[in-house]
Amino acid sequence: MGGDTAQRGTPSVLALPGAGDELRARLADGLARVEELIAARVDHEDPFIAQASSHLTAAGGKRFRPLLTLLASELGDGASEAVVAAAAGVELTHLASLYHDDVMDEADVRRGAPSANALYDNSTAILVGDLLFGTASDIVADLGPEAVKIQAQTFVRLCAGQIRDDRPCPEGQDPVEYYLRVLEDKTGVLIATAARYGAMFGGCSPQVVETMREYGERLGMAFQLADDLIDIASEADETGKTPGTDLREGKRTLPVLYVLASTDPADARLQALLTGDLSGDAELDEALTLLRAHPAMERAREHTFAVATRAQQVLDALPASDARDALHALATGVVTRVG
Repeated sequence: MGGDTAQRGTPSVLALPGAGDELRARLADGLARVEELIAARVDHEDPFIAQASSHLTAAGGKRFRPLLTLLASELGDGASEAVVAAAAGVELTHLASLYHDDVMDEADVRRGAPSANALYDNSTAILVGDLLFGTASDIVADLGPEAVKIQAQTFVRLCAGQIRDDRPCPEGQDPVEYYLRVLEDKTGVLIATAARYGAMFGGCSPQVVETMREYGERLGMAFQLADDLIDIASEADETGKTPGTDLREGKRTLPVLYVLASTDPADARLQALLTGDLSGDAELDEALTLLRAHPAMERAREHTFAVATRAQQVLDALPASDARDALHALATGVVTRVG
């Protein structure tokens, strides 16, 4: 796959080289319509509920998933009202999951602002997450039974992935294989649904819809694997996030799993750190220093790029277009970012 120039932040499809001026204008208009619909649907007659529900929406975000829905629709007839509604439903599902994630991770900050659980409390954050899941389902329900079925199946896999992510790999299973399956559910499935909905409601053929579902699943895997690398490799001033957060929480991401599987005696110190208490800054800094220099990082990076390349290869089944070029560039962008 082409390009290895690092860039900050998840790339907007509006900035990708594959997107011409007319495509960018249509995507910008579609995204504005999605934002308007989200704002209207998270509003509530109770001011407290309205404020808590819109907390993460107001904090911004990359809107990666709705942009993907809009872009996938360009393979067909473009951003109809149904496409905009599907994009809003996907983004609200994502936002709802973030409220729950922050409670599970005991996070204090989200998108540079206090997390909902820190600003309010855990109970409120959980209930607001549930409310947003319900709002997303309400929007999707207007799109027909097939969309409802896909939303339900996506939600089941999303939750299953989160549950398994919070548990150690079962005895007798390969830890790397287990982790990759977790990522398919935890991150891949919702991005797959975003792309699938765009093609569905953009009037594409069933073959193109399936192509976009597969592309989205692989893109989502590459997206999460890149996030895992960023947590280790990037400095705080590059991303606005604290490096080593996953390590401190004991999450065994791909580079960590590669190190723990090593039989090289030279890795004993790093293995001890990764399986020990990293709550102290000195231990975390040492683990980060050793891990950044370890061949496991390059091995994990190669795997991440390979997944993105497989996503791009899926697009070969589509006829040439600006939208296909932008989708191709998007896969490169998600694995070359630094934040």
